[in-house]
Amino acid sequence: MSLWRTQPNIEHLNTLQKNTIGELLDIRFESFDEHSLTASMVVDHRTHQPYGLLHGGASVVLAESVGSMAAYLCIDASKFYCVGLEVNANHLRGVRSGRVTAVATAIHIGRTTQVWDIRLTSDEGKASCVSRLTIAVVPLGENPPAR
Repeated sequence: MSLWRTQPNIEHLNTLQKNTIGELLDIRFESFDEHSLTASMVVDHRTHQPYGLLHGGASVVLAESVGSMAAYLCIDASKFYCVGLEVNANHLRGVRSGRVTAVATAIHIGRTTQVWDIRLTSDEGKASCVSRLTIAVVPLGENPPAR
């Protein structure tokens, strides 16, 4: 059984990147299955740190982008919205070029919170980052919880 309340439409998800940090970093939603959503991001001068490696913050942007979108696809958007509460990342291996691919898989889908595991890999399939994202599910019309 699929966890998606709204069936992912990859083309639509990519149009939502327009005029956002996702567009700036060339984040592209690639695919989904019953349990995960996948996106990728370029590794070039836009995402490098001064030593020519993928910047850890850029990895976190990708992780939070794919995890947040996955969370949104699991809610009734006519009644709720999602906001990030906490994100962490362990940077495992440097990447210098190509694309990194992030796969977001749900750990917990609750009424008021969601927790997502996001794994980033290089073009060679080597793990570069492991991230966990906690999401608050907030009723429309309410302010998000204070951070």
